[in-house]
Amino acid sequence: MRFSVIIPAHNEEKYLDACLRSIAIAAAPYPGQVEIIVVLNRCTDGTEGIARAAGARVLIEDSKNLARIRNAGAAASKGEILLTLDADSLFSANLLTEVDRLLATGNYIGGGARIMFERYSPGLVVTVLLLVPFLLWYRISGGCFWCRKEDFDAVGGFDEQHLTFEDVDFARRLKAHGRRQGKRFGTLIRASILTSSRKLDMLGDWYLALRPWLMPRLIRGTDRALADKLWYESK
Repeated sequence: MRFSVIIPAHNEEKYLDACLRSIAIAAAPYPGQVEIIVVLNRCTDGTEGIARAAGARVLIEDSKNLARIRNAGAAASKGEILLTLDADSLFSANLLTEVDRLLATGNYIGGGARIMFERYSPGLVVTVLLLVPFLLWYRISGGCFWCRKEDFDAVGGFDEQHLTFEDVDFARRLKAHGRRQGKRFGTLIRASILTSSRKLDMLGDWYLALRPWLMPRLIRGTDRALADKLWYESK
């Protein structure tokens, strides 16, 4: 197996089918070499049926901890290369070939992706700009992580002490691991993911932009009440 794509899913029947179809298109150059692992989390809708109908492997991890959910998928994976994707996001058609190309150069430990949003607004732009200084300081990206399974295991996967922004923590550790090997943390530029704006649809476009003090709490990742409000218990 060449690739394993890991997707956490909590009541994702509205988004999951499009997500899986985008992966199938990206997987066309690799027949039989791409597995999709959907990790169900406290699902009460038709998410499981959609995943099984698409031929995905299905796991259950009901803890309110995205790091643990992603790690469960990685532990069950068989692919040489791991990718993570949220259920409300879509691969561009060339994403897997771009990951394959960059890793084949031997210059990259892994990385993230260019993120496109399904819509834009002033509030969304300001929210993204709040993150830019942090991401530029560490020179990392996210959205869709990709790396070899052996390197994922070497850094210990996602830190389950982080309830939020576990992806930023993972990117920092993967980048440090690569630096020790003389490799770079890369960002997919020729490929991208398209993600929904549903969080801001729910909270309002200016919710985080008008509350910049929440960003440090999210980055620390230990605030259970805030994590539940924005992720685990959000409607």
